[in-house]
Amino acid sequence: MKIAFVGKGGSGKTTLSSLFIRQLAATGAPVVAVDADINQHLGAALGLDEAKAAALPAMGERLPLIKDWLRGSNPRIASAKTMIKTTPPGEGSRLLRVSERNPVYDACARPVELDGGAVRLMVTGPFTGSDLGVACYHSKTGAVELFLNHLVDGPDEYVVVDMTAGSDSFASGMFTRFDITFLVAEPTRKGVSVYRQYKEYARDFGVVLKVVGNKVQGQDDLDFLRAEVGDDLLVTVGHSDWVRAMEKGRPPRFELLEDANRLALRRLHTAVDATYELRDWERYTSQMVHFHLKNALSWGNERTGADLAAQIDPGFVLGESLTALAEGNSRLTPTA
Repeated sequence: MKIAFVGKGGSGKTTLSSLFIRQLAATGAPVVAVDADINQHLGAALGLDEAKAAALPAMGERLPLIKDWLRGSNPRIASAKTMIKTTPPGEGSRLLRVSERNPVYDACARPVELDGGAVRLMVTGPFTGSDLGVACYHSKTGAVELFLNHLVDGPDEYVVVDMTAGSDSFASGMFTRFDITFLVAEPTRKGVSVYRQYKEYARDFGVVLKVVGNKVQGQDDLDFLRAEVGDDLLVTVGHSDWVRAMEKGRPPRFELLEDANRLALRRLHTAVDATYELRDWERYTSQMVHFHLKNALSWGNERTGADLAAQIDPGFVLGESLTALAEGNSRLTPTA
């Protein structure tokens, strides 16, 4: 199951995503956590010190390796250099599983030990001074989009992505790559402004959007959120001494998180699992193709010097019935 946490800067989305990752890990489920925010804070929120968080390998810096491995023997992709962030898989492409070992995880993922278990953590890498004027942040998050486009995941395994603030993910099709999107909103006018943008942009793409009210201090705050977002409000979270200790670098055992907040996280977990029955792999694949064509026409063809529409395999549908053979063999075959 693929889950996104979004919201305006300072809404608490990284804190909430890290708590949800801990909730999933505590159940023993396999989890891949991805920091796709321009401000890289998820590692610290999961308990890494500054040095270890800064030493995490950046997906954006390993994009050539990611492209080359995912391309496999796909005859429609002439070279890894012609792959862009929206390039869809086809016959011959290598697919990714949540729990497997592969060169992408070896290069980009690192284990993070939590008191309830361990998760794989991947980061896009920060936007640095050397990027100014020569690169946009989408060149880094493009690695995440390629990862999601080639990911085959099932129930009871989870990929949690802490997205960049605001509505930036609408610059590509990445907002359609998730089973459910949790929008973290404070009970203020600015806090719900990103919700309105997401709701409007995602309206025609079947995006499951639920609001998590954060920093809710009383009935007035609750009433405000209900009036602004209606039935999309799933749960609210208030003050947490546990979170305050975590932000000071001294997180208590996760089992000591306040009961009300543990209940809120369980409700998020239930909401995620309920979306499994809504999965439509044909729609998921067609949306991938839709945004690839848009990006190809707007900039990709000119950038690569290739007709990127030719990368689309018209008979290919991503889904759980596909699995990669042994490492090094890029052919795809149906499971029994």
